[in-house]
Amino acid sequence: MGICKVMIIENFIDPYLRKEFGALGAKILSSGNQVMLSLGYPARGLRDSLQADIQEFLNASELSLDLRFDSSSLKKSGPLGSVILVASGKGGVGKSTIAANIALALKEEGAVVGLLDADIYGPSQGILLGRSGSPKPLVGRDKGIEPVLFEGLRVMSMSYLSNAATPMVWRGPMASSAVQQILTQTSWGRLDYLIVDMPPGTGDIQLTISQQVQSAGAVIVTTPQDIALLDAKKAIEMFRKVSVPILGIVENMSEHVCEKCGHKSYPFSSGGASRLQEEMSVPVLGALPLDLSIRESVDNGIPSLVADAESDISKRYREIARYSAARVWEEKVDSPLITIDD
Repeated sequence: MGICKVMIIENFIDPYLRKEFGALGAKILSSGNQVMLSLGYPARGLRDSLQADIQEFLNASELSLDLRFDSSSLKKSGPLGSVILVASGKGGVGKSTIAANIALALKEEGAVVGLLDADIYGPSQGILLGRSGSPKPLVGRDKGIEPVLFEGLRVMSMSYLSNAATPMVWRGPMASSAVQQILTQTSWGRLDYLIVDMPPGTGDIQLTISQQVQSAGAVIVTTPQDIALLDAKKAIEMFRKVSVPILGIVENMSEHVCEKCGHKSYPFSSGGASRLQEEMSVPVLGALPLDLSIRESVDNGIPSLVADAESDISKRYREIARYSAARVWEEKVDSPLITIDD
């Protein structure tokens, strides 16, 4: 009966990828009413809903699901894990805020996560995570730079290494070299995922990271506005030219809901991500509203997932993070070219 149950569960459709567990290579074991399911992405928060859905799928009277994250199913860059680039074609679309919350959500779901702020000219992760005034990162025993810890995240940003009031007046090659040094000289430890908050646009730093780190894929952040969509298309094309898979699109500021009457308005237009999905053949990972709480969390240096873990905004971030990680599993891309010693 256990083997029969496993074969049936192999036909269950993954909630994000819309493919059968068996086709995706999920590991399934069964004994009595106990089922162990290992997915290639962290999904701790899905355990209860998956248990109920699989129980119904099996038409079983009782089921206990042991849901696990099988990071071994992903090709990794040694201890760096799977590298996810969070990028945008232009600034001001909320990319850094989304990168921070994706990293926090993946950690919350059961992964070991690092967050690299690769925006040398305008680093913001220190402010977003409320640590811009922290002491400078220490040099560890291995002579590497120790990342700053925030809620279990391992974070490195230029905002920790420089004076916030001093601009980085560097030419492209110098800035690209600085990013490479921060990436390789930080003592990340062993990670499941490294989330890279990319600079906006398609310049030297983006090309350097894309070419030197064969990442697991890129998440493109945009708003529904036509000019933002145009730049998002350019970012997608750039990543495709350097063989970086596009994991999907996140549409930020998709709508505004009035707190008093619940009326929905669309200050930056609507349907932009859907049009981009159709034109560029990339999935929409999720949408986030124009919401006062997001602005407040940024100003206070407390990300939404920490400020109010049960809010609608936090739930949306979790969905985006799980879907992004599921797409990494689906892509099963080659490991990044660089290696970092333990």
